[in-house]
Amino acid sequence: MTSLTIENYVKSIYMICVRRNSHTASTGRLADELGVSPGTVTSMLKTLGDSGLAKYTPYEGVELTDSGRILALRVLRRHRLIELFLEKTLELSWDEVHDEAENMEHAVSDLLVDRMDEYLGFPGVDPHGDPIPNADGTVKQTSSQPLTESRVGSHFRLVRVMDQSPGFLRYLSETGLPLGVEGKVSANHVEAGVITIDVGHGETTLALNTAEKLRVVSLPEQNG
Repeated sequence: MTSLTIENYVKSIYMICVRRNSHTASTGRLADELGVSPGTVTSMLKTLGDSGLAKYTPYEGVELTDSGRILALRVLRRHRLIELFLEKTLELSWDEVHDEAENMEHAVSDLLVDRMDEYLGFPGVDPHGDPIPNADGTVKQTSSQPLTESRVGSHFRLVRVMDQSPGFLRYLSETGLPLGVEGKVSANHVEAGVITIDVGHGETTLALNTAEKLRVVSLPEQNG
């Protein structure tokens, strides 16, 4: 039986590694992610090491063991299915489900999570486009790229949002950029730090650091 704190740590380590495309997470980045001091992180990493969930190397970072990765994926599976369940059944918005899922993910059983999965039709992604781990611990990764890498004139579909803070998600909703929206890149002014897109209701200009958080897939060229 693992504690809420341990589950939060392994989940955060896993997510940092995914975002950085790395096997390790630094203690500083982990402290920022969890909102605790580096000293607190270092003490907890000893606990994770004693539990066989992670390996910590000073000045290099922390890496999950196979057991740690399995636990992290179990927590993520719960979290992401709860998010989708809340959106589909209680009609919570995508900027509301994250915090609620954070509160619930440590309390629900695997049986209940599996029933949610079945009820929802075994979905592949959560309300933000993050992949939902399967019950066997596998994760189906889909190919996508940051919006900033789309060339001018190309068409795209928004498939994943990497920043899931409520304020950022509300901004996307207010700007007319829900998950699944399709559009076209009108201009990309790297020197000015902005990109202009058209998603069907007029052109919208985004800062490049905002567009970097939006993952898209390319669509076939359209006539007209």
